[in-house]
Parts: sequence; structure tokens; C-alpha cells
Amino acid sequence: MRPRQLSRRALLAGGAAALTACSASGPSQPSAPPSDSPETVLVKGLIAEKEGTIALYSSLIADGARKLVPFRDRHQAHVDTLRKHVPPGSAAPSGSPAQSPGQSPAQSPGGSPSARARPEKPTLSRLRSLERKAAARRARQLAGLSPGMAQLIASIGACEAAHAAALPRSL
Repeated sequence: MRPRQLSRRALLAGGAAALTACSASGPSQPSAPPSDSPETVLVKGLIAEKEGTIALYSSLIADGARKLVPFRDRHQAHVDTLRKHVPPGSAAPSGSPAQSPGQSPAQSPGGSPSARARPEKPTLSRLRSLERKAAARRARQLAGLSPGMAQLIASIGACEAAHAAALPRSL
């Protein structure tokens, strides 16, 4: 009796099935987390900026400037609303570095050594300037946003402009 030979077709089909089984049973490769959309990156940066502004207000409030509590609370409301637009599982806000109470959000941490050693004390004029600059930035940030997000950012900018005008001249 002659040994039975496999047809070429059977051999190729068996080989393909074996390769498929081997590759499917190997360890699964972790997929890279999707990168944040430009809109999410903007929202995270705004959250970080707002947290720095809140820290400045809180510093003055801790020194007795109770008149500033409503201003700080509105910034906190902005942060709370912005956080709702950060997808779950997204990394913490990374748009700007964490701010110390004496450092404005627009001030870079890599300034001169003397500036890093002793940050300026927050003042009403610094807060007013900070609010004015933040409001001006909001208009430039609207391009390319979804309509709902553009409306939210524009509203935040309007509030910041109102803060710049409404901050008391003295405490």
C-alpha cells in the first residue's frame, strides 16, 4: 500500500490555519491610549489656568479680602463646568504647570532665579491685569471648537472681562 500524500491545497490550508492559531494565541499587544483631541487639550489647559487664578484669589482672601470670594467662586464654577468636558480616563490637566499662590498663570516657572526664589505677592492690580489678559485669550481660542464649547469659552471670557472691570480698586 502506498502512503497517502497530502494535496498541496490541504497542506496550504493547514499551514494557514496553524499560523492563524499561533498568532491569535500570543499575548495581546496593549493598544496605545488615544491622544486627546485639540478641544480636550484646550479644556485641560483652561482648567490648569483657572486653578492658578483661584489660588491667587484664595491667597488674597486668606489675607482678609473677603470681597473677592464671589470672584473666586465664579472661577471655581468655571473649573467645575470645564471638568465635565474632559473625557473619563483622560490624564490630569496638563496645559500649564501648577501655580503657586504668588505666581500668575501667565508667568512662566522658568523666569530669572530671583523671580523663582521670591514670587510677587498677589495684588488687585495683578488680578485685574490677569483677568483682562485671560479674557483677551478666550477670543483667540474659539477657532475650530464645537459650537457648544465655543459658547462656553466665550462665556468664560465675558465673565473674566467683567471681573477686570468689577474688581474693587482697594480692599
